[in-house]
Amino acid sequence: MKRTIISGGTLADGTLRDILIEDGVITAVGEKLNAADAHVINAQGMIVMAGLVDLHTHLREPGREDSETVLSGSRAGVKGGYVALSAMANTSPVADTAGVVEQVFRLGESAGLLDVFPIGAVTQGIEGKVLAEIGAMADSAARVRVFSDDGNCVSDPLVMRRALEYVKKFGGVIAQHAQEPALTAGSQMNEGIVSSILGLKGWPAVAEEAIIARDVLLAEHVGARLHICHLTTAGGVEIIRWAKARGIDVTAEVTPHHLLLTDESARSYDPIFKVNPPLRTQEDVMALRQGLADGTIDIVATDHAPHPVESKECEWQVAAFGMLGLEHALSIVYATMIETGLMSWSDLQNRMSTAPARIGGYADHGRELAVGAPAHITVINPKAPYRVDRDQLLSKSRNTPFHGMEFSAAVVATFFHGRLVYSDSIRPEGKSA
Repeated sequence: MKRTIISGGTLADGTLRDILIEDGVITAVGEKLNAADAHVINAQGMIVMAGLVDLHTHLREPGREDSETVLSGSRAGVKGGYVALSAMANTSPVADTAGVVEQVFRLGESAGLLDVFPIGAVTQGIEGKVLAEIGAMADSAARVRVFSDDGNCVSDPLVMRRALEYVKKFGGVIAQHAQEPALTAGSQMNEGIVSSILGLKGWPAVAEEAIIARDVLLAEHVGARLHICHLTTAGGVEIIRWAKARGIDVTAEVTPHHLLLTDESARSYDPIFKVNPPLRTQEDVMALRQGLADGTIDIVATDHAPHPVESKECEWQVAAFGMLGLEHALSIVYATMIETGLMSWSDLQNRMSTAPARIGGYADHGRELAVGAPAHITVINPKAPYRVDRDQLLSKSRNTPFHGMEFSAAVVATFFHGRLVYSDSIRPEGKSA
């Protein structure tokens, strides 16, 4: 039997505990634990919490392996403290059939570093016209429960209604990319003062808010679950807050980059800051932070969107939308939410592990570190200086807007089923007596 003791760590609730792991399962949580032949890992001064879960990741495989693969994305994920990734459907071919989602699922199993849960497309080819094989994907080996055309909006209200009705039958959820296409054709960045100065076509906040408002009403009418991807506007936060007060079954996510960066970054004309939905204003950033703190926004999701160099090192207008997120999400959330006093470590565990696992239906994830739980664990050094260096990333791509930025917390170890799948500075110190 393989035994590991994580010794002296601080749990998310602030208590100091040892954790005994035997054959991938937590078998004891207490003080001064001892077990024959156990490898002891010193976690004093570290935060030890449930492994992170991302509900919004672009792994690109199949079809765009030049940007990322399931294996390289898994490596990036465990470096960022993640033990489960939800792979978006906008691959090539699109994950709109049982065959494709099973392929992604098996690739995740083969990589073996974390769990990869495929997200199925809502419509065939993510074209927004005809429903995809939702039932077949739900019944497949991947057991898909989250469906999204992310990258595109399901803009037809009748198609959206039918999708909500369909997934209601088995407790699934539709994750909507809220973007009214008629209001955003050719848009390049947030519509506002900066876009006017730069001469770039603006992307109005109302294009996002109009779809959110429509869809929460549709979800209420149908009685189905709705999830809003990458919320970016203060108005959107207010609509979600209203919908929850009304009892509508809606959840929402925010990305690390929308918690930190604003449209002022675009003044450089550097396409590294080009993202969909776009970076908004400082007012929006503060509303997003407050919404995440008070629970209006349920989770942080990375929207990890890798691209090859040639797709970003070009003119802004032709550059691809998207940023990397997996490897430094935790550090950014720490800087924007914990260092600012808006959230505690317990809140962070909820927003980055427990709640995304609940929304996705990932029963073995997001659980408290208690006896009987799978040993999916993230260890964080809250005082470790962390400087983002694109040349040190484990992703195949390099399109991070955070290159050169310094943060004051970092993931130092990730355990998946009790196995140390990533380690920075933590090493086993030997065996206990």
